[in-house]
Amino acid sequence: MQERLPVGTRSRLRTLVGFSSILALLGLLALLGWGLRQTHAAQPDDGMAPGFTLTSFDGETTSLEELRGKVVIINFWASWCIPCRAEADDLEAMSRKYADDVVFIGVDYADTEKGALKFIEEYGITYFNGPDLGTRIASEYRIKSVPETFYVGKNGELQGLRIGPLSPGELEFKILELLDDR
Repeated sequence: MQERLPVGTRSRLRTLVGFSSILALLGLLALLGWGLRQTHAAQPDDGMAPGFTLTSFDGETTSLEELRGKVVIINFWASWCIPCRAEADDLEAMSRKYADDVVFIGVDYADTEKGALKFIEEYGITYFNGPDLGTRIASEYRIKSVPETFYVGKNGELQGLRIGPLSPGELEFKILELLDDR
């Protein structure tokens, strides 16, 4: 036989359950609001570049902080990305041409290691590349898709971004602009 709770206890229990439900609902709404804000937040294109450390497919590590004093080109890409293939040769050519003055970093986004390594080999890419494990770097830069390229000046500040594939000549124009900024 089931015991019944006293009337006052049942009323307090209903109030507590109702209050808990309202708190849970408010928490859920706050979480959804924060997520929407992050989704629609503008990408950084000026100010200090978000710092990161990236480990290459070869096990070497670099950080944006240690590259201060050099122009840095950060390119988010993936092997499954068709437009990334269109810009791969130009990125490699510019990385070789400006190797003494500019550091190129490829950030492989949401990809398989096998696919990424095949892409790197296919396009003869020699500049630093590594996987964005957990998409932490992409989240900091709030990328919307790939490819996306961020330009970092010698002082560590963002000097713009390019959403989508780079057109021929566009990257070199931007590099010359950044190198001329003394």
